[in-house]
Amino acid sequence: MLWARRLGQDSWQFPQGGIKLHESPEEALYRELREEIGLRPEHVEIIACTRGWLRYRLPKRFIRANSKPVCIGQKQRWFVLRLLVEDEVVRLDLSDKPEFDQWRWVDYWQPLKEIVFFKRQVYKKALQELEAALFPDKSSQPQGKAERRANAPYRRHS
Repeated sequence: MLWARRLGQDSWQFPQGGIKLHESPEEALYRELREEIGLRPEHVEIIACTRGWLRYRLPKRFIRANSKPVCIGQKQRWFVLRLLVEDEVVRLDLSDKPEFDQWRWVDYWQPLKEIVFFKRQVYKKALQELEAALFPDKSSQPQGKAERRANAPYRRHS
């Protein structure tokens, strides 16, 4: 799983991005992949996607009332992608405002141990749903680097 660190923070998450008006979740996925981690559509293959939208609400202390529009949470579609190119193609510095400064491969369930508490349930739901597409026999979860590269979730939100 490709796990990325927020620029200048000790906060890790999956790459993500918003959906623009008149943009499908898949179109947003490809646009955000390019902006955030330098990957183009031909660099990845979509393996699976959550059936519907997954939602979470921000705790009141994290709501920035002065921002427009005020964000109180997110609804998300999650995708699992297979990386079809070498790791060196991943680039975090292609945007005018990079979101991440590091990335690494992690085991499938590792993000549940590291994600901020208020996102934990939505991560758990998504990983549980997508698990079947990656591991039809749950006892055969990936162990090696090549297998981790093939199973990198990416999530979309609007």
